[in-house]
Amino acid sequence: MNTLTFAIAALIVDLAVGDPRWLPHPVIGFGKAIAWFERRFRVSGMSPAQERGLGIALVFFLLAVTLIVSFVLLKAAAMLHPIVHVLLSIWLISTTIAVKGLKEAAMQVYDALAAGDLKEARIRVGYIVGRDTDTLPEGEVSRAAVETVAENIVDAFVSPLFYALLAGPYGALLYRATNTLDSMVGYKNDKYRYFGWASARLDDVLNYVPARITGCLLWFVALLSRKLNARESMQAMLRDAAKHPSPNSGIPESAVAGALGIQLGGENRYGGVVSVRARMGEAHRNIVSGDIPLTVGMMYKTAVLIMLLLLILAGWLWWRP
Repeated sequence: MNTLTFAIAALIVDLAVGDPRWLPHPVIGFGKAIAWFERRFRVSGMSPAQERGLGIALVFFLLAVTLIVSFVLLKAAAMLHPIVHVLLSIWLISTTIAVKGLKEAAMQVYDALAAGDLKEARIRVGYIVGRDTDTLPEGEVSRAAVETVAENIVDAFVSPLFYALLAGPYGALLYRATNTLDSMVGYKNDKYRYFGWASARLDDVLNYVPARITGCLLWFVALLSRKLNARESMQAMLRDAAKHPSPNSGIPESAVAGALGIQLGGENRYGGVVSVRARMGEAHRNIVSGDIPLTVGMMYKTAVLIMLLLLILAGWLWWRP
């Protein structure tokens, strides 16, 4: 019941205030720890086996540090007062959720496109995607924003809440540490192919169940909306999700693509190198800037749906004999 209460309160906090910049954020600490470890222990000339072994050590290092620091903080908070412990638990979980932040970042791209400032839109979408954005046309800028919102519905709140329900702030923080590892070193390029292998695989494992829960929630959101196509959403997931190189990202992307009647995926450039991603959904129409707020709306409705389900569960636990 405590972890359920903490998860509900943390989601409310994120939806209301997001991540104020004046407060310290665990993800910044994760990033600094990962960078320090890589600078300190990774040297040139290592064999693939050594790189992979060091990458595994990095995972254990960061998760151990996360667990120890969070335990000390929560123990100290409990010694001060039970209310302090509760408030800190809620805040720590809320830092692993990013619904409001993802919405604001995506809507900044939309606002620039709506104002006719394609150059600014390219800059803003470059903050939230890894692909080259300097020469993207308007439709491709919109596609990039839609794809990152759709994909990150899992990372931004479904997975953190899932692990918060299982293990409170410890579960949420350990998940976010793993997700930060994947975002920093979990690439299949020459630099991180072996060093980031463990980080990428662990992130895939942790997101496996939440990604499939997300697909079901997105389909239900589409079912409740007149503007969205639930049948196409389900068909796209069943037909296209497995084509994605990630075992998880294809599920929310294909669900959103089908619901909107657009096609995601295609050709992207990373550092000037062309990468062709599998196509999700059928192109009943071209992607437009208006698809960005529609996708953000699907994300928020998914968050509200989760909130309602958690409140129903809390009520049942409270009133059961």
